[in-house]
Amino acid sequence: MTGQEREPDWDVEPPVLAAIAARAASRVVGVQRLQSGLVGLTGAAIRAVRQRIADVDPAPTEGVRIEVDDTTGSVDVEIDLTISHFEQAAAVARAVQHSVHRTVTDATGIAPRNVSVNILDADPGTAV
Repeated sequence: MTGQEREPDWDVEPPVLAAIAARAASRVVGVQRLQSGLVGLTGAAIRAVRQRIADVDPAPTEGVRIEVDDTTGSVDVEIDLTISHFEQAAAVARAVQHSVHRTVTDATGIAPRNVSVNILDADPGTAV
């Protein structure tokens, strides 16, 4: 590539990043389910209406929010979830952060700047 040529522009939309992150998080041992907080519920409702109008089957993104910094292009991922065992909260959160960062980077070439995990509930009666 010479100095005159530009790389082609491409974009990975936030719903695609969210679906990849949701799949990665849900596969971590100890994660019982992803769940939306209040902010996530509003976004999910709006997205569902748009997809219903477009007659599109959405990839599951419940419990995942993506923020893209328009200036730098950096991506932040926030995940709300319920874990299986309360005693494993920190270990599960670290595993989710690692899995989401690795999977999003491998699938898109975009390395998230930050992966935040919010544990909203713990179900100690569920085995890991």
